Amino acid sequence: MSTQHPLLNRRRQALQTLAATTAGLYLGAPAGAQTKDRGGWLPTQNLTYVIGVAAGGSIDLYARGIKSALENLNLINNHTVLPDNKPGAGGLLSLQQLQRNRGNAHHLGTFHTGSIAGQVAGVLKADMRDYVPVAMMVEETSLVAVAADSPLKASADLIERLRKDPTSLTIAVAPIKGLNTHLAIAKPLKAAGVDVSQLTVVPFRSSGDSMVALLGGHVDVVSATGPSVVPQVQNGKVRMLVSAAPVRGSGPLANVPTWREQGVAADYVSYNGVLLPPGVDAEQIYFWETALKKVAESAEWRALVEKSGNKPMFKGYVDSHRYLQAELKETQALFAALGLGAGL
Repeated sequence: MSTQHPLLNRRRQALQTLAATTAGLYLGAPAGAQTKDRGGWLPTQNLTYVIGVAAGGSIDLYARGIKSALENLNLINNHTVLPDNKPGAGGLLSLQQLQRNRGNAHHLGTFHTGSIAGQVAGVLKADMRDYVPVAMMVEETSLVAVAADSPLKASADLIERLRKDPTSLTIAVAPIKGLNTHLAIAKPLKAAGVDVSQLTVVPFRSSGDSMVALLGGHVDVVSATGPSVVPQVQNGKVRMLVSAAPVRGSGPLANVPTWREQGVAADYVSYNGVLLPPGVDAEQIYFWETALKKVAESAEWRALVEKSGNKPMFKGYVDSHRYLQAELKETQALFAALGLGAGL
């Protein structure tokens, strides 16, 4: 990554300045103030939500849930949000669409830990620091799942099998190798003594497709987040072996042990939220942070996230910006520790 290029440095310095400006704008606004009451930005047309993956996985589910809540809560000036799935090139196609709409806050994108991992892996040919993360909405737990009739009954069975022969099981991830669903299983398996460089990892367009492959007997193991796994568990077709969360979850994940509970000192948490195009201004960021905070606090949204087995949460622009910077560094360190790199 050409992180020292002068033009990129100027862009990132501008984002840092915008963060400070936006933070000052929030501090100067009275509690509960509406953007329109302050003479700020409001949508004047229908909105496009560019979803960087195929339909069927957690990123798509949450993007459409945000769309629904924005409309149902009447937060977007009586306009409509139009979902636009743009899978491919590790998420680059969706980011290019945001680039083409620079400064236009009528366009939203998906902000996800997987994109940061993709940049570090070299499979996403873009720099996430050139975009504007405005909110983190979901803390996601990655799960390891097998078919209900699998001979793998617990994570210990998985570890034993892969220690003996790392190539012996096919492991589905999405949308490509090197992203969060891959790291979420590779990190603990490495900690458990498995040669993760030899794993047979099979990428699918979405975690929904991964689950179809598991149910069809085409793969042995799936690493995916709750929204893709939980419904099939409830249908009795899939069994969850282990969670990559630091602590055991609630609801449908209450009975799923963590890697740490199984004696493997590793965990992996990812976040899901909303991205804005480069070049948006502080008023546009303020509008979207305010609207998305109301989404995050709504019963509709919380029920959707909790039903999927994940944790609803909210962090605005400043915290999301800081997370992006920190996660890039942490993921680089994780890749080095796992012996992973570009071209996985």
